[in-house]
Amino acid sequence: MAVLGHRSVTRVGYGAMQLDRLHRDRAAAVKVVRRAVELGVDHIDTAQFYGTGFSNEVIREALGATDDVVIVSKVGRDPDAPGLNPIRLAQRPEQLRASVLQNLDALGLDCIPVVNLRRLDVGRFTGAPSDQIVDVDDQLAEMVAMRDEGLIGAIGLSTVTADILCQAIPAGIVCVQNAYSLTDRVDEALVELCRAEGIAWVPYFPLGGAFAGARKVTDEPTVQATAAELGVTAAQVGLAWLLRHSPNTLLIPGTSSIEHLEANMAAGSVTLTDEMMGQLQAVSS
Repeated sequence: MAVLGHRSVTRVGYGAMQLDRLHRDRAAAVKVVRRAVELGVDHIDTAQFYGTGFSNEVIREALGATDDVVIVSKVGRDPDAPGLNPIRLAQRPEQLRASVLQNLDALGLDCIPVVNLRRLDVGRFTGAPSDQIVDVDDQLAEMVAMRDEGLIGAIGLSTVTADILCQAIPAGIVCVQNAYSLTDRVDEALVELCRAEGIAWVPYFPLGGAFAGARKVTDEPTVQATAAELGVTAAQVGLAWLLRHSPNTLLIPGTSSIEHLEANMAAGSVTLTDEMMGQLQAVSS
């Protein structure tokens, strides 16, 4: 268990981004979310820009009044017209508020337990329009106002640097989402800062390989050898390493497959020995 906002949650949750692969089969998408809950998932990561609202609609349909699940959404981007990049930046305070209201409506909630502010501090955001380069203090003021109004329960951050997190900590940050995996440990100092501050670390792209040319954790010989020794998959080893590496880590692996969902959840039970951890730590980042 680990703390997320005002709740203790299991350390392996579910990321809803890939539900959009089932856009033509809503019933199948609902079954994936229901199976996640059956397997013990009690925190789900989503966003209104996932599938232009499809993921949120599926979550609303799949979860019942008795399902005790922490919904974590994010703002900073909005759905745009379908095309090669059906997402637009939405960093201004009034856009953040509009995004929260859209999420509330789609999810059928009065309050979203956690909302992550997805900024432009790291990643591929060169050439962003000037009106989308917004000071974090201005954004946090709006997020805090919405928390005070009861629209959101807690505030998280995404795609940020350690400096931005330090600036934001007084606002009460409960989690940080950045790209991070065994083969991409650029943010190691940020992981440690979150641990020291009692902030949940929620890595996305936990198995690397998200973009062309990026290394995949599952392709690493050490990972494959460890998996063979344990009789598990390389993906399960990569996820288990994240859980063992830092006690404040929460995972949100995403999938549209029930089979993969079950394998991801089982990663929480994979035990890596100290020797295995040492060998995996030696993998270059």
